[in-house]
Amino acid sequence: MTLDDLRTKIEQHSARIAVIGLGYVGLPVAALFAERGYSVIGVDIKSERVRRINQGINPIEGKEPDLAELIERVVRQGSLRATDEYTEINACDVILVDVETPVNNAHVPEYQALRSALKSIAGVLKKGALVVIESTIMPGTMQNIAQPILEENSKGKCEVDFYLGNCPERVMPGKLLQNLTSMSRVVGGDTTETAATMQALYRQIVQADVDTADWITAELVKTMENTYRDVQIAFANEMALICEALGADVWRVRELVRKSPGREMLLPGAGVGGHCIPKDPWLLASSVKGLDVKVRLIPAAREINSGMPGHMLSLLKGRLNDLQGKRILILGYAYLEDSDDTRDAPSQYFLRAIEAEGAIGVVHDPFVAEYAGDLYSKAQGCHAAVLMTAHSEYCTIDFSRLKQAMQHALIIDGRNLWDKHEANSVGFDVVRLGDFSL
Repeated sequence: MTLDDLRTKIEQHSARIAVIGLGYVGLPVAALFAERGYSVIGVDIKSERVRRINQGINPIEGKEPDLAELIERVVRQGSLRATDEYTEINACDVILVDVETPVNNAHVPEYQALRSALKSIAGVLKKGALVVIESTIMPGTMQNIAQPILEENSKGKCEVDFYLGNCPERVMPGKLLQNLTSMSRVVGGDTTETAATMQALYRQIVQADVDTADWITAELVKTMENTYRDVQIAFANEMALICEALGADVWRVRELVRKSPGREMLLPGAGVGGHCIPKDPWLLASSVKGLDVKVRLIPAAREINSGMPGHMLSLLKGRLNDLQGKRILILGYAYLEDSDDTRDAPSQYFLRAIEAEGAIGVVHDPFVAEYAGDLYSKAQGCHAAVLMTAHSEYCTIDFSRLKQAMQHALIIDGRNLWDKHEANSVGFDVVRLGDFSL
């Protein structure tokens, strides 16, 4: 099958599509292509997830507008099916790869899932098929890892026996479908013809620009944009620390700074989590190891942001000197508001930190099954409530009821969610991140 043949099948919606990895990216991508009339098969190693999807059930918790309804609809129509067997994708024309690409404790990329997926794909790869890696990867991965694995294990040649490209995802939990359909995408191909074919594919679901590029450019765009965000958040967090030290309110300072044109300052907070921002800067930095580039800003930003849960501990200890035996209510465990995504969540580091001090962590999160339940029951006998995640449920918290349940009326607000004067009015001592003003 030539690229011209593939483009024709894409335009006629007769191309068969496989999606490897049915998590926060792969599942909504699969459902969107199924909705556009393509026959889509999803592959995931988690058998329970496969079972639920085939029943038309959305396995992703949290607030994801329209996703559950979309999955139920396309499964019922027969255009989306899930499996844990790679052998079932041997007739697919397009294979999208959406597996995790973490870094280890030394900040080095670990590609076990990606390598395994590529080897499995190569074993059943249809001649002329297009493989697209949507996972975020270290610049250079397409040339140095993806192409060699596919060629070696398929016994084929890239751009002859199969085609290979990358189209980094741009999604955030809580906005999965919105991001996938409304945000621009960059498609990287080894040749302009492959990139143009990918452009035709993604224009089927993306109602925004789909820009073509080569492999390395597409890899750099994604890692750079998340690194930029990490650095900007680190700036906001460092300004919060400075304001605390000087007895100022960073939230008021930020408001006034942003009145100057072009001075957009992001929000400080209790920590940065998720699968992307804590990881992608290290993917970018790793790409130039051994080259004549001294990376300085990226490690500094990572140090600031990864240190914020520890700073929340310092704020807590500033009011409760001895945490031994104290019950600390942690509000929010997911890394993002109104999501169930706990990957690299700041709360997990804060929980470990207070437990190392001898405290008893009591976690509440309405979107994480392990920590769901009645908030006020969990608050019973607690010595402090620490807000780590700004779930919408917490916006309407009853401070009077919370105070009645707690043994000690102390709130540490790590997200500037509440009016501290309202909490003060019912007797709470409120410590707000970035605000030591009178």
